Amino acid sequence: MTGDDLWRPASGCGPVCLPAPTAPDVSLPRRVGRLLGVLGMLLAGVGLAALLPLLPAGDRRAALRGWARGTLRALGVRLVVRGRLPRPRALLVANHVSWLDILAVLAVSPARMVAKREVRDWPVLGPLAAAAGTVFVDRSRPRELPATVGRVAGALRAGHSVAVFPEGTTWCGTAAGCRPGRGFRPAVFQAAVDAGARVVPLRLGYRYAGDASSLPAFLGDETLWESARRVLGARDLTVAVTVAAALHPAAGADRRLLARAAESAIHPAPVRAPVRSTATGVRLVRPVAPVPAGAGAGLDLAA
Repeated sequence: MTGDDLWRPASGCGPVCLPAPTAPDVSLPRRVGRLLGVLGMLLAGVGLAALLPLLPAGDRRAALRGWARGTLRALGVRLVVRGRLPRPRALLVANHVSWLDILAVLAVSPARMVAKREVRDWPVLGPLAAAAGTVFVDRSRPRELPATVGRVAGALRAGHSVAVFPEGTTWCGTAAGCRPGRGFRPAVFQAAVDAGARVVPLRLGYRYAGDASSLPAFLGDETLWESARRVLGARDLTVAVTVAAALHPAAGADRRLLARAAESAIHPAPVRAPVRSTATGVRLVRPVAPVPAGAGAGLDLAA
């Protein structure tokens, strides 16, 4: 396995993982209306990007949460939240299926995201992400990883929540065999250990017409517009965010065991239960109960 393989994980997903092409559920005028609503929210995001640095922390979080929820509504996506909402100063870790994941996380707990450097150059979303304090990293330069972990730890120490997708890439979200190899990459968990911050696992699940679905997935060589067009045409699309019990790593905890414990909260079947070990300095104070079953901006944090 090359260093580039470690830095750029790949899922087992391909076009076959996506639903067969069908006629849109909603009429053309409805789809146009949704698109105009999303464009309106993006324009609002331009103003929000300029306003965010001037707002107090609480107002900034409320503004981000409102913008994310409004954008999901404009897309016709219903948000369902299960579990207690996480308080600030936590490392939020989630599985990664779609570009919608970012909106879902922000709608639940406005946090500083960890994203690839290219996101900074995206129109509208790039300036908004920068204004919201996103931690950007250049995935073509693996040696920057320790500095990235240090920036995440600094944000946690300053009282901010930081959200990351430790799988490092998107996948369909329904077939276990399609998950990225090697599971959750542990490096970013070191930031929580260093900062003495909680780790809160978030399980993201999508349902279309009541059934688990890969309809909103963003895979491989697919363009953002192709994925967005499926979402705009869907009549009954829901994203459920399940908030698992927080993990409280002890000082000197093993980041790899911490990553396994967080992964077991989101994907309970293939991962063994959290381990309590004094030999390795790992003490997970609140074990996580299994969560019921229900190429984005993901970043690989490998080491």
